[in-house]
Amino acid sequence: MATAANDVSTKYEAVIGLEVHVQLLTKTKIFCGCPNHFGSEPNSNVCPVCLGMPGALPVLNQQAVEFAVKASQALNLVVNETSIFARKNYFYPDLPKGYQISQFDKPLAERGWIEVTTAEGALKRIGITRLHMEEDAGKSMHEGFADSDAKTYVDLNRTGTPLAEIVSEPEISTPDEAWQYLTKLREIMLYTEVSDCNMEEGSLRCDANVSLRPRGQKALGTKVEVKNLNSFRFVKQALEYEIERQAEALGEGGTIQQETRLYNPGEGRTYTMRTKERAHDYRYFPEPDLLPLIVTAERQAAIRATLPELPEAKRARLIAEYGLSAGDAATLTATRERADLFETEAKLAKSPKRLANIVLSELQGRLKAAEIELEDSPVTLAGARLAADLVEEGKISSKILKELFDHAFEQKLDFPAIYEKEKPQQITDSAEIEKMIDEVIAASPKQVEQYKAGKTTMIGFFVGQIMKASKGKANPAVVNEILVKKLSE
Repeated sequence: MATAANDVSTKYEAVIGLEVHVQLLTKTKIFCGCPNHFGSEPNSNVCPVCLGMPGALPVLNQQAVEFAVKASQALNLVVNETSIFARKNYFYPDLPKGYQISQFDKPLAERGWIEVTTAEGALKRIGITRLHMEEDAGKSMHEGFADSDAKTYVDLNRTGTPLAEIVSEPEISTPDEAWQYLTKLREIMLYTEVSDCNMEEGSLRCDANVSLRPRGQKALGTKVEVKNLNSFRFVKQALEYEIERQAEALGEGGTIQQETRLYNPGEGRTYTMRTKERAHDYRYFPEPDLLPLIVTAERQAAIRATLPELPEAKRARLIAEYGLSAGDAATLTATRERADLFETEAKLAKSPKRLANIVLSELQGRLKAAEIELEDSPVTLAGARLAADLVEEGKISSKILKELFDHAFEQKLDFPAIYEKEKPQQITDSAEIEKMIDEVIAASPKQVEQYKAGKTTMIGFFVGQIMKASKGKANPAVVNEILVKKLSE
């Protein structure tokens, strides 16, 4: 599809919108007291309300409301004081009531945004149309059973799980912008602790809408919805495929049908699932068993007061306060827990920047090799701070530091324990260092001659020989000071 890809860049432009369903991390479901818990025995966390039994009435979970409002505020949305629940009618085996309680024309919150970086490096604001509350459906299972070829099994434990559906404006232009948008949205949800955003467990799910239009045209093209996207990588891949598929069809004079398609990650392509329903197909009408949801200005202010410092604000502050680079700040604030751990130790460190460098240079590579997260590292952030302080004070060299970190990971000990056990001491005695320097100079007449002839880069050779002779324990600053003086005589 290389020709199609060229057509996109020259003839067409993509218009992408994302619908993200975030399961709220409440203890119970949105309209009943059943546990909101993943991994239970199938159909064990159910009751007459979430099973849709006649006469069972829903009661709104107040914690779900607070989490949805908190998420809205973190995404720069305007929370409406009054919103209305509605019935979205459709028939499917995992929807026992035959309708889903959602919100339609009067959602909880509207008009928010997330910023991404374009391919040209500019900041771009992606609008968020709305965030509304709704209940999740159950789960149809098509695989893993002896008769899966003939039957579908249904687990209704998920029925009634509280969801926040977050709908973007059709302002995303590339698959990479979509990936950034999702990454930042997930990060914000994790910081606010309204969801665990575990895509493998289905607590964050994404559907993508994509269309093409001739460059310069204002009207939108025919929209195709892509489902079955259970990772951000698959979202990006599915969009790339779908953009090329549509460009190829349009380039051959064909048309695009409004439909829902499924992405097959094994094949890297999408397939038709069904023609797309329109809003009127769902026959929305106000939910008669629930009063309008009122979230007063006072209540909104109280919820806003519980918001943590959000990722972008935290990064900007760490850069300003600790002199970190943007990349280092982004890595250290990837999760709220990691950011809090780093800042706790940075406030105590002799050099926060050196602490950041050690965390990123000495810890990250070893963690990646061991396939564990920073939070599970044998060397804690407090241990890394001790290491940074020892280097800053000149008590250990960078070489010794690396060796100690290796030992710590091998023996699964924190840095203070391994330091106490190994007791490495840096040589700072100038007389002892001077003796080693004299021996190295005496053994290297050719290199001395080159240095004195103007090849000052030979200083690296001498430092290397001295560090080798001292087994990495000579204080580098003292070595350099005495060495330059000796070579200049």
